[in-house]
Amino acid sequence: MRKRERENPCGVCGHYHKYEEGEVCGICGHRMPISTEKSGLLGSAFPSEILPEFLYLGSYDNASRAELLKTQGISRVLNTVPACQNLYKNSFTYHCLQEEKTLPFDDAIQFLEQCEKDKARVLVHCMSGKSRSPAIVIAYLMKCKGWRLAQSYQWVKERRPSVEVSSGVHQELEAYERSIFGSFESNPVPAFFPQTQTQPFGFGFNPAPLTPPAFNNAASIFERAPINVSPQDFTFGATNNEKANGNDTPMDGS
Repeated sequence: MRKRERENPCGVCGHYHKYEEGEVCGICGHRMPISTEKSGLLGSAFPSEILPEFLYLGSYDNASRAELLKTQGISRVLNTVPACQNLYKNSFTYHCLQEEKTLPFDDAIQFLEQCEKDKARVLVHCMSGKSRSPAIVIAYLMKCKGWRLAQSYQWVKERRPSVEVSSGVHQELEAYERSIFGSFESNPVPAFFPQTQTQPFGFGFNPAPLTPPAFNNAASIFERAPINVSPQDFTFGATNNEKANGNDTPMDGS
């Protein structure tokens, strides 16, 4: 019997590696969570509740704490990493995703929908609970709740601040969003707001185009010839011809 086989197995993954010393498991890749805050280690013992009394998000370390999961009423586990071992098959119902390079969103969502239908609390986990499993939860929110990617990501991030989705996983989420909602870049106008061209208001008829008056050809009053009439001979309303002939017609005062 080799020396490693005589050692006690890891209490988290069940394999033989020096978990307390930070040694990475050669079988499943399990290791001590890296955190700069000691309080974060204490809080990471419990998975994050994403949807009340239904959907929980966590790491492989969370999934290994059977008693804590039972205290939260969790009875089903969605394992998003094929290399991670399902530790308590007699106590929980497991569903493990078999693809490593890509995320089978539809497969995972189908399992989560069945859990919701059965009113069963489910834990979704990957190795660290930061990228792969959060992406599954975000995809579920988009598909089943009708939320867009930004809203779903913000919802998960607020409830589990340690979430850090990788660029590759984020591209998969963008593609999945397009498959659900269409283009994620444009926001088309709803059908009940038709786009019509505004027409001028004309009470049922088309008004003729108005032509602005032209003043360029009008003669200025200062350019006219002066009128040679003395103040004594000026009469209001009388023309030059009438004044010259003296044919003023008296007005009838009757």
